[in-house]
Amino acid sequence: MPRVWEILRRFKDCCKFRGWKTSETEDWVETEDKYHNFLWARDIHPSSFKKIASDRKCVIQEGFSYRVVEASYTACLLTKTPSEGLVQTISENPDFSKRVALYDLSPLLEGRHLCIKLNSTDSPVFREFESFLKKELNVKLKPLSNPRTSTENCTIAELA
Repeated sequence: MPRVWEILRRFKDCCKFRGWKTSETEDWVETEDKYHNFLWARDIHPSSFKKIASDRKCVIQEGFSYRVVEASYTACLLTKTPSEGLVQTISENPDFSKRVALYDLSPLLEGRHLCIKLNSTDSPVFREFESFLKKELNVKLKPLSNPRTSTENCTIAELA
């Protein structure tokens, strides 16, 4: 199984073919003057997540200098199963759920061939990321069975 940074690097390569701007050093994709930021971590505590999601900062390198822009969307790529509190924080806050997607990649990385997603955003980049996972890694989507979240917006992805 590829590591998170490898998956993201391959995805960003595909984005270039769509005419979307990407960075070699940071994990964001720009399209239609909107930044779609990818954050990857082992785990995020709900209180830390609230600060990150509320801040919406994205660092852009231009030559030898940097500037900070507002990220329109953020995808959290986790290598550990998120806590119920984190999932609740996203799904119960309309502002977060419109801008933040959550991808639990830990089962994929452990070879169990599962990936859990929580995505209520209208981000074309995140839709393309999901399509990339499906096409390039043969991911099959199934509904997530979690009574606290809408099964319409949550799925379990299983590698074929």
